[in-house]
Formats: sequence, structure tokens, C-alpha cells
Amino acid sequence: QPSPSLFFQGMAGSRLPISVAHGEGRVVFENSAQQRRAENYIALQFVDHHGTQTDIYPLNPSGSPLGITGMTSTDGRFTILMPHPERVFRTVQHSWHPEDWPEHSPWMTMFTNARKWVD
Repeated sequence: QPSPSLFFQGMAGSRLPISVAHGEGRVVFENSAQQRRAENYIALQFVDHHGTQTDIYPLNPSGSPLGITGMTSTDGRFTILMPHPERVFRTVQHSWHPEDWPEHSPWMTMFTNARKWVD
């Protein structure tokens, strides 16, 4: 989804397979008002096979509400996420990928974006 995160520039609308090493990282809110305020900071969500956010295991291994798996600050300089894109930045690291993917998977974009921001 659109996000101010410097890592995810140009990646809005992407649906990518990801490596998850555990079921930790569950987002917990004190109340529904806090959850509504947090919706503005969602950078990544787990989705089902149709691209709809999901709270259901195993598609959402942590069970976070709204499928939240990553959040960012309003200025996009700070981003937290539960999955491990560093484990799948090369196409060969995926258990499955479309045949037309080049050597680097789309996850490499977030690392390229970080480098551009530093430069």
C-alpha cells in the first residue's frame, strides 16, 4: 500500500512472497481507538491469495489485526517489520517465484531505496 517509508518507495501495490522465521511480532492495541490511529502508519500487511488483508493463520503467522506486518513513522525514516526480506532479496532464495523474475527479487528494491536515501 502507499507508504511514506523510504524503504518502500515505488513498491505500492506489490504482492510478494516473504520469508517468516517465526510467529512473533504480533501487533497489540490497547483499544479500538488506538488501532484506528495506527492505521495511518501501516506500511505492510499480510494478504491472502486474492490480495485482501488477512488476520488468519497461516497467511498471517503472527495473527496481527488488519494483517499488520510493518509500520512506519509519518516521515518514513523509521520502519519496523516482522518478516525477513533480507532472506529473499535474490530470486533463487524463494521456494516459488514467477518465471520472469530477474536475478534480484522485488524485495531488493527496499535495499536499493535505502541506499538511494543514504546517498
